[in-house]
Amino acid sequence: MALLEIEAVSKAFGSLKAVDDVSFSVGAGEIFGIAGPNGSGKSTLFNIVTGIPFGPDRGRVRLDGTEIQARTGDAIARLGLARTFQRETSFDGLTVFENALIGAGFGKPGRPARVIREAAAEALDVVGLPDGAFGRLAGELSVYERKCLMLATAVAMQPRVLLLDEPASSLTKPEIEASIGLIRRIAARGVTIVLIEHVLTFLMTLSQHLLVLNNGRVLAAGAPEAVIADPRVVEAYLGTRRARP
Repeated sequence: MALLEIEAVSKAFGSLKAVDDVSFSVGAGEIFGIAGPNGSGKSTLFNIVTGIPFGPDRGRVRLDGTEIQARTGDAIARLGLARTFQRETSFDGLTVFENALIGAGFGKPGRPARVIREAAAEALDVVGLPDGAFGRLAGELSVYERKCLMLATAVAMQPRVLLLDEPASSLTKPEIEASIGLIRRIAARGVTIVLIEHVLTFLMTLSQHLLVLNNGRVLAAGAPEAVIADPRVVEAYLGTRRARP
């Protein structure tokens, strides 16, 4: 049984159909990639799946068989579905450790303070932020470190499914390589990952299944190698079909 199921979800803004009848499912423990040109509906899809800041106009979202599309974003997060954003988000006036504490406390309310602190420290360790960084203000971090902190805050929530929106954006090549290892470490902890990215090599390296959106609709889905070779995908990215041999 799929852990995350998206069934015929749609979202329109006036006459613009940002997401149009999109369906797919993600198995437990999978890394599932989503690609598509700018404006294809990728981030809007994450918004309606997580309820942040809005749900779908129609369609169903199921987490482990439970429909969640009518729930609020905070309720969905506490059920085990967390996300990160394209831009690095943090409480810049708080320390690295305090940011992680917020995620740990929010994800599992009612836990003892000691357990929350342990979860925060463990999450920071997973993403590679050392003890020496715990007392630094989040606003003082580099772009890559801020991305790591955003991931740590999400991991500290102990989600079952983690949605990552363009984690490689604005990173250098060495930082992208480090991010690949980081995401694999998170997945190795039993977290199911759904990943949006423009860097196709990043998606190809990590994803077990790949879905491509175009104009809000599913253009292709399946094994990454087959999807990338699909002439429709080539046309969507390059604007022209490959010449026949």
